[in-house]
Amino acid sequence: MTEKEFMNSLANGKVDILQQFLDLVNEIEIEYCVIGGLAVNAYAEPVVSLDLDIVVVTGAIDKLSKAAEKMFTVKRFPHSLNLKSPLSDLRIQLQTDLRYQPFIGKAISKKVMGYEMKVAILEDVLQGKIWAYSDEQRRKSKRQKDLADIFRLVETYPHLKDLLPESIKSLV
Repeated sequence: MTEKEFMNSLANGKVDILQQFLDLVNEIEIEYCVIGGLAVNAYAEPVVSLDLDIVVVTGAIDKLSKAAEKMFTVKRFPHSLNLKSPLSDLRIQLQTDLRYQPFIGKAISKKVMGYEMKVAILEDVLQGKIWAYSDEQRRKSKRQKDLADIFRLVETYPHLKDLLPESIKSLV
């Protein structure tokens, strides 16, 4: 079983929604980068995630939303745009928080779970996880996952510990 087949079996995918989404973004030429758990998987030992957290250039969000409506249900939230397909359990979340915009220009191509995608650089992935963990509005279970992702990154790249705020550094 290939990594892609594994991802699709986890997502109960009737079609390869992740590849279709990546193809769509590339076809309509939108600059993006993956953040979140799948981005962590690009740098550390992978763990299962059915979430694709991505940031796209702010000016292209409406263009992507309109193009995505052909294959996804699109829901807008205050800080995200969520895409869902009835053909897969994969959840795609476009982050609209402007803090993530600088990540796009520094993103690099990486293979993640068998997919070639643009991923935020290591330090930016860590910064995103720090922001997510520090957001007390998020569910406690989500914040714990963010902290575990921070641990995974720091265990793999010990020099990252120096980039952590004291409140998190004391936990590592």
